[in-house]
Amino acid sequence: MRVRELDRCERPREKLLERGPESCSNAELVAVLLRTGTRHQGVLELAQQWLAEAGGLKGLSRLPASAILQKKGIGKAKAAALMAALELSRRLVAEELRGGAFLDSPEAVYRFLAPAYLRERTEIFGILTLDVRHRLIREHVLHRGVRDGASVEPAEVFHRAILDNAHGLILWHTHPSGDPRPSSDDLALTRTLVQAGQVLRVAVLDHVIVAAGGFVSLRQEQLMP
Repeated sequence: MRVRELDRCERPREKLLERGPESCSNAELVAVLLRTGTRHQGVLELAQQWLAEAGGLKGLSRLPASAILQKKGIGKAKAAALMAALELSRRLVAEELRGGAFLDSPEAVYRFLAPAYLRERTEIFGILTLDVRHRLIREHVLHRGVRDGASVEPAEVFHRAILDNAHGLILWHTHPSGDPRPSSDDLALTRTLVQAGQVLRVAVLDHVIVAAGGFVSLRQEQLMP
């Protein structure tokens, strides 16, 4: 069914303006951004198809510009509007979480990191420095690209933590493959940094691996030394 065939109060744009965005489904909100469909497909049907093919909003948010532009009936203006809206939503989530975020669980760490880093194509390693109440002090990205045991220097990790006057820190890195399971190198690096933290009296509280397939907390999995 095309939008013009719906009752006026059920059309996505009118519904959003009159009853608020919370009254709209994901497909209706995407339809508002797209504005029009194609010759053979209404905009609401198009939005529903996109979400189904992408695996929901999470999948849609990861589509690169090239993939969006390949969709039938999608020009640069529609692609730009959709990408801008998705990016604004990611930035809003990141800003809210960075306002003195309590990172007292691996789930909270994943929610904090995922909006900024899930779309990255290369591996990223960093630390989150925390105060005594497990509130975020600062986020540090320490390495990008292929990593081995020699790529991360304990001196750099703990230098940042000491400058932040951190009570503890959480190690984190991404797996662009989508599989969050730790490698033997991940476990070896964690052991090295935990031992260094014991000497310097800066606790390494966890090592969280973030990926499209979810996350793994080495603390939760009892893989911390």
